[in-house]
Amino acid sequence: MDLDRRDLLLAAASTALLSSGIAHAAPDRPLGYAIVGLGMYGLGVIIPQFANCAHSRLAAVVSGDPAKARRVAAEHGLPESAIYSYETFDRIRDNPDVDIVYVCLPNSMHAEYVIRAARAGKHVMCEKPMAVSAAECVRMIAACKAANRKLMIGYRCHFEPFNLEAMRLARSGAAGRIRYVRSEHGFIQGDPSKWRLRRALSGGGSLMDMGIYALQAARYMTGEEPVAVQALESTDRTDPRFHEVEDQIDWQLLFPSGAVAGCKSMYSANQNHIIAVGDKGRIELEPATRYDGNHLWTGRDGREHETTSPPPGPGRTQFAGQLDHLAECIASGREPIVSGEEGLRDLRIIEAIYRSAREGRRIEL
Repeated sequence: MDLDRRDLLLAAASTALLSSGIAHAAPDRPLGYAIVGLGMYGLGVIIPQFANCAHSRLAAVVSGDPAKARRVAAEHGLPESAIYSYETFDRIRDNPDVDIVYVCLPNSMHAEYVIRAARAGKHVMCEKPMAVSAAECVRMIAACKAANRKLMIGYRCHFEPFNLEAMRLARSGAAGRIRYVRSEHGFIQGDPSKWRLRRALSGGGSLMDMGIYALQAARYMTGEEPVAVQALESTDRTDPRFHEVEDQIDWQLLFPSGAVAGCKSMYSANQNHIIAVGDKGRIELEPATRYDGNHLWTGRDGREHETTSPPPGPGRTQFAGQLDHLAECIASGREPIVSGEEGLRDLRIIEAIYRSAREGRRIEL
């Protein structure tokens, strides 16, 4: 990703920069989303957010649990025709109320349902990580381009006000020239039966989950693409949670300017922290990427100033901003600020991180 695109991201996402000439075209009606996967995130987080959207609405649900699907549809006033199973999913092409399919499934299922949605003529939002391999990402992008449909990845932090303000501060030189970024993300994954701890479904452990936040932060706080990576894994394989996937993984990224990022993901401890250190000061977020309750500080060598009310992001919540952004891109013909190509970049770096940890050496990117 070049710096011009980083500037475009900020201009599109930050209210303070909307006057720079980038127009937002609102759709003439709220666009309908079909939510694929009624698990914790799709049902518990995303569906309630339509109440905060200006340009998006819930139009259909897709689930392997018929009773749950009927219950959710009834709660949201959806007709029987708006309920799909995974077997009947392809019939969604015949539903004009569905404009966008949001894939909220285990990682290994992303590619299949993004491709099927594109072939059904629908635009697509896909949760992160985009897929379990860069090769799958390439196929997903190709399918959406062949169908002339938009593909956006659910990088919600690009619509979160504190993260947007931290990006703006970094770009404006508030901390001077960025020399070092530290980003650590993790939580205690307690249940060995969860799909995230099964490699066939997740594609990996903490790196494929919380590591996405650490990697993204390193990239959007420096505004650069890394040129090399060195990684080290630390996993207790006697722990039943980690028979198939990794627990802790540390990696260091080198950027063209000489800036360095030290990143970490973990499933055995809670951490949520981003700090960017420049030659004139620092920018710090802790918690950094939660659904709410994030905090932002700046200072020369500590937490001297807290930003309590950053400029609002593009939406009443980060989730509404994300949902409405894709609707606006469809109406205006613009590409989403976090497109499929963004997801592909992350997967390529993640594959290099795994390779570096496995081979015990630095990998050039």
